[in-house]
Amino acid sequence: MRRLAKGLVLGVWLLITLFPLYWIVVTSLKPKAEIFSMPLRYWPGEITFEHYEELFSFADFGTYLLNSLVVSLVAAGVVTVIGVLGGYVLARFSFPGRGALMLAYLVTQMIPLFIALGPLYLLMSDLDLLNRLAGLMLVYVAMLVPFSTIIMRGFYERIPVALEEAAQVDGASRMAAMVRVVIPVMLPGIAATYIFAFVQCWNELFLAITFIDSEDAKTIPVAMNSFITQYDIDWGSMAAATVVSVIPTLILFAVIRRYIVEGLTAGAVKG
Repeated sequence: MRRLAKGLVLGVWLLITLFPLYWIVVTSLKPKAEIFSMPLRYWPGEITFEHYEELFSFADFGTYLLNSLVVSLVAAGVVTVIGVLGGYVLARFSFPGRGALMLAYLVTQMIPLFIALGPLYLLMSDLDLLNRLAGLMLVYVAMLVPFSTIIMRGFYERIPVALEEAAQVDGASRMAAMVRVVIPVMLPGIAATYIFAFVQCWNELFLAITFIDSEDAKTIPVAMNSFITQYDIDWGSMAAATVVSVIPTLILFAVIRRYIVEGLTAGAVKG
């Protein structure tokens, strides 16, 4: 009975979780007339792909998708590399100011982003990085490095130092010991950190809409925001854009899925 009750609860929770995604997919396949029909239609009377056609033929959504992929993949990769190196330093070395640095990293996560928006905008303008994907990547890297470094430090502290010492006794340098011995053990943590950074970059709207105004440099969140006008919301195109925007994230999760659960559960931050 307990197992049956648990299965029923999890089944209901699964339906509640999946229903919004189902509704978005169904809405993207409905003709415009059916989206607002009453009573609600839980399955389109006539399946149409007109919203997807409009998305790529008129809105140039392919460019926005490519921009988001470039920004998210590159920024997440840089954040992960910096997190791997910075986390190693914080976990393996003792130096003056180490505690203050950790505190500074934690404090940056508590400060609302909009407080620094004015100075950051002026800095980006002076550096001629407005409406540039490189500028957006730079901002994302600066935003995500502190938390990613803290996460990686937690993973390193779970790995015995004896593994590196044994490699160094065999003649390996500290860097070689880290790359050949520690990094392979750290793959779940590295995958979890990369996923975290990628999803944050992929879904971020506030900074992107502030620093990007050019059509050639818009990312998916900025493009989807343009479907909301003063008097109307293009629900069909927005639903189609949402479906398309979910696909790269699902593919990334599918590719490294075996590392995700282990990485997310193993990376508890230690004090």
